[in-house]
Amino acid sequence: MTFLESIKTRAKADIKTIVLPESMDRRTFEAAETVLKEGIANIIIIGTPEEVEANSKGLDISKATIINPFTYEKTEEYINLFVELRKSKGLTYEEAKKQALSDYMYYACLMVKAGDADGVVSGACHSTANTLRPSLQIVKTKPGVKLVSAFFVMVVPDCEYGADGTFIFADSGLEQNPDPEKLAAIAACSAESFELLTQKEAIVAMLSHSTMGSAKHADVDKVVEATKICKENNPELKVDGELQLDAAIVPSVGESKAPGSPVAGHANVLVFPDLDAGNIGYKLVQRLAKAEAYGPITQGIAMPINDLSRGCSSEDIVGVVAITCVQAQAQNK
Repeated sequence: MTFLESIKTRAKADIKTIVLPESMDRRTFEAAETVLKEGIANIIIIGTPEEVEANSKGLDISKATIINPFTYEKTEEYINLFVELRKSKGLTYEEAKKQALSDYMYYACLMVKAGDADGVVSGACHSTANTLRPSLQIVKTKPGVKLVSAFFVMVVPDCEYGADGTFIFADSGLEQNPDPEKLAAIAACSAESFELLTQKEAIVAMLSHSTMGSAKHADVDKVVEATKICKENNPELKVDGELQLDAAIVPSVGESKAPGSPVAGHANVLVFPDLDAGNIGYKLVQRLAKAEAYGPITQGIAMPINDLSRGCSSEDIVGVVAITCVQAQAQNK
């Protein structure tokens, strides 16, 4: 069973309700049609009748719940909730109403906060900032979580490395230049996410252009310090670094460059030193190795709110919806 087949099967076992707020994009409706046909999730689409009609022609979305925020009976309740959540920031009723009705991502997050949905998937035609800002203002972070970060699940065809070609790449979508403490937190959260989604043990490599002291630079020092912090905070976790990419995933190279490391040559969670490396890395693998790339999946938000690459296909959206369902199942436990 492939990674996505496994995720879909798990999603179907405990159906969750996912909001898709981008009714201005046809890919939303193409994905909704597939999700509903396969029975992966219940789908709510936020949009006016005109937006829905214009972008869903020829598609069967009859099983979706369509909510027009301008006429929906709970809109007033959501606006008042928004005001309550942001009153310390001086948000007025008029401002809350304008924001919720002009930006459906705010409306979607309010639905989740109110308990009327289990998660949100957005970002096909909006930036990561547009997706995450409402999430952090309304849904907020998990208790005890130090930061919100983002990862991609990469599924590489015909690949002997990682977990049968499945990896997590982090942070590949959000945290620009994490310091050692943040990098350690990203590693720990990403390991937890890997184990949730793949049901396999996480083996975490802290990546660098250096392996075990082969180069000297402040950027290398950051990764070394992050590895130390992560090991101290998570003594049960298999994590090591600093490792070059080949030393992290290729057994023969790992044995040569980092003999005795419990991670070298076997890593399935790749933690990049900064967002430039992570973002470039996932896109290289996606385009050149023809890998499936699901994300950016967020971790650290109180409820599953997930982003999409603006270059995503409708099939990518289906995958992220299924992943969001599995996250929501774990959240409810």
